[in-house]
Amino acid sequence: MSEIINNSEKRKELLKHLILQLHNGEAPEQVKNRLIHLLQSVPYNEVVEVEQQLIAEGLPEEEILRLCDIHSAVLEGSIDTSTARVIPPGHPVDTFKQENKELGKRISQVKNLFTKFEELNENDLDSYLLQLKTLFNELSDVDKHYLRKEYLLFPFLEKAGITGPPKVMWGKHDETRDFLKVAHEALRNKGGLTKDELESIIPLVLKPVIDAIEGMIMKEEEILLPMAMDTLVDEEWLQITEETSIYGFCLYDPQTEWKPESLITKEPTFLQGSAIKLSSGSFDIKELESLFITLPVDITFVDKNDKVKFFSHSPNRVFERNRSIIGRDVRMCHPPQSVHIVEQIISDFKNGKENKAAFWISNFKGRFVYIEYTALRSGNDEYLGIIEITQDITALRELEGDQRLLSYSSK
Repeated sequence: MSEIINNSEKRKELLKHLILQLHNGEAPEQVKNRLIHLLQSVPYNEVVEVEQQLIAEGLPEEEILRLCDIHSAVLEGSIDTSTARVIPPGHPVDTFKQENKELGKRISQVKNLFTKFEELNENDLDSYLLQLKTLFNELSDVDKHYLRKEYLLFPFLEKAGITGPPKVMWGKHDETRDFLKVAHEALRNKGGLTKDELESIIPLVLKPVIDAIEGMIMKEEEILLPMAMDTLVDEEWLQITEETSIYGFCLYDPQTEWKPESLITKEPTFLQGSAIKLSSGSFDIKELESLFITLPVDITFVDKNDKVKFFSHSPNRVFERNRSIIGRDVRMCHPPQSVHIVEQIISDFKNGKENKAAFWISNFKGRFVYIEYTALRSGNDEYLGIIEITQDITALRELEGDQRLLSYSSK
């Protein structure tokens, strides 16, 4: 047994064998009993390597996503994080961990309410429901935690060649969001809930939320965050720190500001040089920057290699963007369930089948939003990429009649 415990390749073979057995329909408990005593200590990087290998060997990401909770449960408590780097106070990883602690407190409170359900008196039902609603509202703050992972942390891991865990985790994030949505709808029942109705909702609707958030905390603490500490350098962590405010914090307000001693934060500088000359005129850099900030639409440019190359950063953007997406494959900028739409647009634009795709959302945070993707082509019809234009047209849809006189109203 010692040669297995002390041999990295043997451990990884066993771990791969475990996941493939689950894939082939083996009962989780049987797999666990057969292998866990051999995997007494699994370094977190080996878990990542095995997931990457399985994806490279053709196991669908969707299948790894399906098995994620099972094989994580089998490994829980056996993943070795003792070699992980020390985390300074205020560091983005410290913030993630502090947020996990706060989420854990709410989970404990919800579980405590679950245990008290049997002895619940009908007269106390309203108070009980109010406590559940309050706690689930607080747990919904986890979305900010997940967004920072998806749009700030994952791009740097992908640049380092670590693509498997981000894809799997993003899928689990979306599952949790769906669970939360269903839970809120159930708890918002306008007619009120009886004890019998609540008795069925707890295991079928509420408990899956708790299990999903709790499972993700384990995956972060034992795999993702130690791996990220080993992978990213201070310059990258500093960029994450500076852009965190775009998404906010989850149930936790950091009291310590982290800045690496070896780095000095510099204000972004414009490229030097002469004016940018176009066929119908020219701009200097300052004018061009101001133009994109001031335009009443949001612009994102994806180049011919499907990499995000530019976005306008007006103060009133409809969809938030940050500089961590520059150079990122556009497929990685969308949740897994919508990637097939992105793929279809890219394919149709590249082969010349289509040139434009439009979408609209009738109620996005109270606004009517119009989104248009247009193929960018040169004069000789060479494909150069895709321009995404997003516009809040709420006020435009309300216009009636004519306005022929000068007016400085907001509309």
